[in-house]
Amino acid sequence: MSRRDFVKVVGAAAAGAFLYSAGFPRVLAQAPVIGTRDVTGMKSSGDGSRTKVYFSRKIDAAHLIALYDCINEGIYGKTAIKLHTGEKHGLNILPREIVREFVCHVPDSTIVETNTMYPGDRYTTALHRETLKVNGWDFCPVDIMDEDGFVNLPVRGGKHLKEVAMGSHITQYDSMIVLTHFKGHAMGGFGGSLKNIAIGCASGQLGKRQVHGYLTGPMPPSGDAWGRMPLQDAFMERMADSGKATVDYFGKHIVFLNVLRRMSVDCDCAGTSAAEPTIPDLGIVASTDLLAVDRASVDLVYGRPASENHDLVERIESRHGLHQLQAMRNLKMGNDAYELISID
Repeated sequence: MSRRDFVKVVGAAAAGAFLYSAGFPRVLAQAPVIGTRDVTGMKSSGDGSRTKVYFSRKIDAAHLIALYDCINEGIYGKTAIKLHTGEKHGLNILPREIVREFVCHVPDSTIVETNTMYPGDRYTTALHRETLKVNGWDFCPVDIMDEDGFVNLPVRGGKHLKEVAMGSHITQYDSMIVLTHFKGHAMGGFGGSLKNIAIGCASGQLGKRQVHGYLTGPMPPSGDAWGRMPLQDAFMERMADSGKATVDYFGKHIVFLNVLRRMSVDCDCAGTSAAEPTIPDLGIVASTDLLAVDRASVDLVYGRPASENHDLVERIESRHGLHQLQAMRNLKMGNDAYELISID
């Protein structure tokens, strides 16, 4: 049975270890061994295996493409590039010129997005398309995947969700590249590859409500959620559930790239109101493993001096953001022990 047939049937029915490679740059080899700091409060999986996470300190199209070429063995056919295109005039969204070159490098690829749950510049398809033009995402087609509704993807072994309503166009793609601007997030603490697919692929008016846990009525003021850790933990777990639905759907045909650039404590959803970043740009990480790529990104942030990472770490910890990593591990969504391999 094909993936698409499986979805139709279901819908109808209803780091750990941070290792330096031999060629790792001297400047980073002298830095703290980040993986030995127990960032998440959990030990690595312990089976001895290490996932490869590729890394470059250089943030440009050439290195983004080179990193992608290290992990793209499973990418084929019609390919979705999941990107957060941001609110109007967003200060920190990924540079369009870098993404343009990347899209040109990937045959038969399309940038994909979904509408938002909250009223704003991307609340409806019409508003969303206008925002895409304003932000310079008009150099290629952009598929707003929930423009024509949603499709239920199953969550195998999910803790809270058994299925999630995704933008219906997701089933039109053979592969997915998750190209993520890694940064802080008002509810998640940080927004990495998990957030990009867990919320970013979910349909605006149903799937995103499922993930946030508000199926009826208006969303509460954001401040009401902060600090209520049981509520926050459940949100991280629902994000993991939702992310698992997308990862399971694409199987070996999904890869992840996190760009650690302009890392505000705020998501690109904040638009022009996003706080100015206080941590320097760190580079790009890439992997076929969702848990490993997000853990490596967090480890790189935590490895910076407190004078640089204080604001972003405070945002992550005040929102219980590290529970994203634990929730993914609990669902066996990847390996938290990884080898960081520099391509510089």
